[in-house]
Amino acid sequence: MMTRILPAMALLSALAACGGPELRYAVPQVAPTEKISIDFETVELREITLPTYAALEVIYVETPEGVITPAEDLLWADDPVRAATLELARALRLSTGARVASEPWPFDDFAEARLEVRIEEFLADARGRFRVAGQYFVATRDAEGRDRAETFEIAVPIPPAAGASGLAAARAAAMAELAQTIAKTAMR
Repeated sequence: MMTRILPAMALLSALAACGGPELRYAVPQVAPTEKISIDFETVELREITLPTYAALEVIYVETPEGVITPAEDLLWADDPVRAATLELARALRLSTGARVASEPWPFDDFAEARLEVRIEEFLADARGRFRVAGQYFVATRDAEGRDRAETFEIAVPIPPAAGASGLAAARAAAMAELAQTIAKTAMR
């Protein structure tokens, strides 16, 4: 176990110590691993809330001591709140086949359900994983009492030799997993 953790910690330390010109990393699109049938044809996703460090364009990592620190000269290619919201909306649409859009709702009719996601952790941790944790809430327009509030914690391994591109890919995979978790636990 320790032999797996040490290379991951070295990778994160190297990312945190990078110098030179600023590099921007886009989060790749990840296809869902399975199709999930949900009870709603339309879902509005409110803008995701991120912790202060994660809402900045600088990529943050956790040190082995548990300190959250910026990886010098490494930036996300897009505004993290906007990008995370769009990532989740896309992943939900692809996973469920529902019409999913972020707020403001762009269609004439109202969405059948509204999803709100409040993220508490959104970073590469010292164990070489991209970690996403927080709460989500699903509110329905019907009067059937199907509103839901759940917590989540997702950790996706970062490929050791992939550097910041691997970190971005792990983030994409974590958001795709979050979409499937929400669909399975709160939208059926």
